[in-house]
Amino acid sequence: MKFIAHPFWLVGFRPFFSLACLAGLSLPMLWALIFSGVLASPGGPLPALQWHAHEMFFGFGWAVLGGFLLTATKNWVQVRGFHGLPLIGLVAAWILERIGMACGKEWPPLLFWLSNTLFLGAIVAMLLWTLLRYRKQDSYRDNYFFLVVLPAFLAAKLLLLGTDTFQIGVAMCIGLFRMAFLVMLERTLTQFMKGVFQVTLYRQPRLDGAIKLLAAALVLQGFMPPALAVPIQLLLALLLGARFVLWSPHLGLRRIELAVMYVGYAAIVAQLLLEAAAANGSPPWVGSMSVHVFTFGAMGLIIPAMLIRISKGHTGRKVAFDAGDKLALSMMLAAFAVRVVLPQLFPAAYLLWIGLAAACWCVCFAILGVRYIPHLLQPRVDGKEH
Repeated sequence: MKFIAHPFWLVGFRPFFSLACLAGLSLPMLWALIFSGVLASPGGPLPALQWHAHEMFFGFGWAVLGGFLLTATKNWVQVRGFHGLPLIGLVAAWILERIGMACGKEWPPLLFWLSNTLFLGAIVAMLLWTLLRYRKQDSYRDNYFFLVVLPAFLAAKLLLLGTDTFQIGVAMCIGLFRMAFLVMLERTLTQFMKGVFQVTLYRQPRLDGAIKLLAAALVLQGFMPPALAVPIQLLLALLLGARFVLWSPHLGLRRIELAVMYVGYAAIVAQLLLEAAAANGSPPWVGSMSVHVFTFGAMGLIIPAMLIRISKGHTGRKVAFDAGDKLALSMMLAAFAVRVVLPQLFPAAYLLWIGLAAACWCVCFAILGVRYIPHLLQPRVDGKEH
């Protein structure tokens, strides 16, 4: 009972943000070593590239998203999120999935598929149960988007694991994470800009609704003909770009903790434009350009800033970015530039850029892990329980 009552198991962000830091400091560097031939491919059932994509979306990405959503329900529907034994079970399922992906090639198929779907199936079911049961007291009317997005992640995972459906799975994963980020940015950037600059960001329900509906449609981009997908991509990019201009970027870009979120927002727009251009036969980019604009630009920049804010605010600390926090964010900005920009300028050094980008990503999450995992293991400093 003492173990279950430990502060680490009181709120979802505590164990899952810790796991996200560990995944963030290890997975990209492992991939860089595998890609360069220094390490052998993992002993799981998937080729190395599929393993890499799966682990970044469902290992790292879902550690962050799971921790965020398990915690956010406290504010959204005014009930305490899952904690104690259910939370321990989710963490054990996440760890089992990582083991299966790394060395489950010789496992019986049933055991591998159980290990690979247990975590996501369980956490999606728990989150849906919370959102549906307490729907009447939900403070965000547009949370119904999560009722579609969350179970769709299960379909994306199965597609990502398929030999012939891998690219469709990648497109669907990006679409689903894009959807989650757009909902989150609407809620958080409005609050942050109000708190820092006393600026009220432009919000128009019809515009916000159109953006989310178009983003939801693009979750199925992999199944669409280009003649349908491209106009939706361009229209969504246009609406997002217009709203970006109205959201006072000249102020937000002045402070790195806000700037990374604005750059992440811009990366979502850029990824849509790159995808639309690729469908029309644009010159080939080096190294899956549109995918890494999203993963390094949107996921890589927005996630560390949110991790810092939540880890401080929900442990009772003042949400203020100090020199260590800014160093971590600077490393991720460097990773974005090295991974996305430099390969286009100096493609002959591609392996070098892969290694340097992975190292910058690793350093960012190493800094965050050293700084915040100790806080996540301790009680709140303001005396509250959770």
